[in-house]
Amino acid sequence: MALLEIIKNPAKVLETKASAIVQFDNELAKLLDDMYETMLENDGVGIAAPQVDKSIQAAVVELGEERDLLELINPVIVEVSEDTGVDIEGCLSFPDLYGDVERPLYIKVQAQDRNGELYELEAYDFDARVIQHEVDHLHGILFDKKIIKTYTLKEIEEMYAEEDEEQ
Repeated sequence: MALLEIIKNPAKVLETKASAIVQFDNELAKLLDDMYETMLENDGVGIAAPQVDKSIQAAVVELGEERDLLELINPVIVEVSEDTGVDIEGCLSFPDLYGDVERPLYIKVQAQDRNGELYELEAYDFDARVIQHEVDHLHGILFDKKIIKTYTLKEIEEMYAEEDEEQ
């Protein structure tokens, strides 16, 4: 596996709808493995192919308390809840930007795995947020356009320090 360069905003590849994947081969498998390693190395919970300069519909995310790996190929969100929530998001392509983003609290997504097999998944709360963020990337939609309120890194660190003290 290899670490990939993360593309930083502004970059055309980040604002362009990615192409559907039709070939499920060793090249795709290697890209998914490299994306996962790159995401972990950069303390992310999700990364989309356009963030590593590949304009294809592939993303990897970690889900649940166990942080299980999920690969999303050609994902389509087919259902969302009316209930929404606001939470802080960051992005590997925007290293110094954090902000509140409102998103549905529940989604159902259909996607393919690295072998082209179709699957369907329901996700809630944080997991739903991560998937939606990455699917947005595949459509050229960047989270900075959805931010309601921004935070500095210092403000984020202070919020987490307060949470740690309360526990």
